[in-house]
Amino acid sequence: MKNILLPTDFSENSWNAIRYILELYKAEPCTFHILNTYTPVIPNNRFMASSLQPSIIDEGSKETSTRGLDKILKRIRKTYKNKNHTFKTISSFSLLIDEIKNIIDTESIDLIVTGTKGASGIDEVFLGSNTVRIIKSIRNCPVLTIPQGFNYLEPQEIVFATDFKRYYSISELLPLIDLAKSFKATIRVVYVQSEIKALSEIQQFNLNMLRKYFEGIDHYIHTVSALNSVSRTLEVFADELDIHLLAMLNYQHSYMERITREPVVKQVAFHTQVPLLVIPELGMNAPAHLTKEKEFQEVK
Repeated sequence: MKNILLPTDFSENSWNAIRYILELYKAEPCTFHILNTYTPVIPNNRFMASSLQPSIIDEGSKETSTRGLDKILKRIRKTYKNKNHTFKTISSFSLLIDEIKNIIDTESIDLIVTGTKGASGIDEVFLGSNTVRIIKSIRNCPVLTIPQGFNYLEPQEIVFATDFKRYYSISELLPLIDLAKSFKATIRVVYVQSEIKALSEIQQFNLNMLRKYFEGIDHYIHTVSALNSVSRTLEVFADELDIHLLAMLNYQHSYMERITREPVVKQVAFHTQVPLLVIPELGMNAPAHLTKEKEFQEVK
């Protein structure tokens, strides 16, 4: 049974992310935890502030949150009737990141799914401010982001972007391996090369480990020359090969970290036209249900 967290701001983009994940895991037993966080609106007019009691403002925020979650549940039940799926709603007076961290621990969350834009709908915002905060702050759970307006496609072609400079544990790669095995997908490992030179011994070792982990899965290694940015290079590659999902490991100096730090003018081109799976660097602080080194033999 998978536990999947769905943060929502009640935008159509967050609904699109919910639709995608319900289709992706339609054959698997899952519990979906639909989360909305709220904080009281602070009136910017001192006369208005003096006329409203804090409790009235708080109750109004809570009512909006619970009513929005009820609407989502009704929409799901009207559109999807799947006996494999159960749903829980969480309306929380809290900051989004704090509540996500709490739910990961208390509900043994396996995956967070979010849209790449928030309710603001600003085209120039890379991934959406909440999505970027989740990716940067949550380091013990994979995050799957769904582009605005993306229609569900079964992931048959998956890109894993890496520079081979870091050792990967099987625990970290399990979300990617599980997806590839579930859909009999091809994994294309993409190395964005800024200059032509042979792999170092460390890079070659890490590449060999990847090949070992991906035994039994169709996989190919691609070395591509960098364009004006990593994000642009990956976007072109994904478009040319009709990629259905892009995956990256998130750690210090990784492609994912570099992309989120690129100047906005470069980020605008990278609106992740396909779903993006951000895999955290689990390390020693990973939740027990996400550390599965012992399952390596089963994966093989």
